[in-house]
Amino acid sequence: MNMHLNHQLTEEAIAKRIIENGEKALYEIIIRRYNPYLYKIGRSYNYSHEDTQDLMQDAFIDAYKNLAKFEGRSAFKTWLVKIMLNNCFRKKEKLSFKNEIMQDINEQANPLFATAHNTGKVVHNKELGNLIEKALSKIPEDYRITFSLREINGFSVADTANLLNISEANVKVRLNRAKSMLRKEMTLAYTPNELYEFNLIYCDAIVNNVMKKINKL
Repeated sequence: MNMHLNHQLTEEAIAKRIIENGEKALYEIIIRRYNPYLYKIGRSYNYSHEDTQDLMQDAFIDAYKNLAKFEGRSAFKTWLVKIMLNNCFRKKEKLSFKNEIMQDINEQANPLFATAHNTGKVVHNKELGNLIEKALSKIPEDYRITFSLREINGFSVADTANLLNISEANVKVRLNRAKSMLRKEMTLAYTPNELYEFNLIYCDAIVNNVMKKINKL
């Protein structure tokens, strides 16, 4: 398959061609497109690299089996991340989020990832990334996941609320609390993309493992 000719296909188009024409090979596009997002979700739950890869593979397989059920009412990214989140929830045996007492939200606070440098010129610093990752691991799970969805994966407040089944107000509360906690751990400037890097060397392994299982279905 010529990936260069197909990389602009929408997820809806890919799903339709897989369902109607049996073009399973196209699913590789989806795996490569969303590997980094699912990886960040799994790592945000403090799962190891290996466990996160297992959860990613399960999520991709689950999504493949349910492609016909994707109705396009939400973005494919949101639908797929929801599957990953559900797998993480089950693994943690977490049934629901606790209700939280609303606190004042300072929406005008300085962004946690403010930097004086052009983001395009920021050199990835793995040592700093590891330090940030350790700081995040100390934050309670509810706040860490909210932070991951909003700041690392770029979901809107509304989408984050939908994914976590909480109100938009609670999303803002959790995000601000997460930032406050991180500020106590970190004083350096950095960007969200430096967190939970999914190295491309792992991408092929995920693709190969998922496609092998899909071809047996």
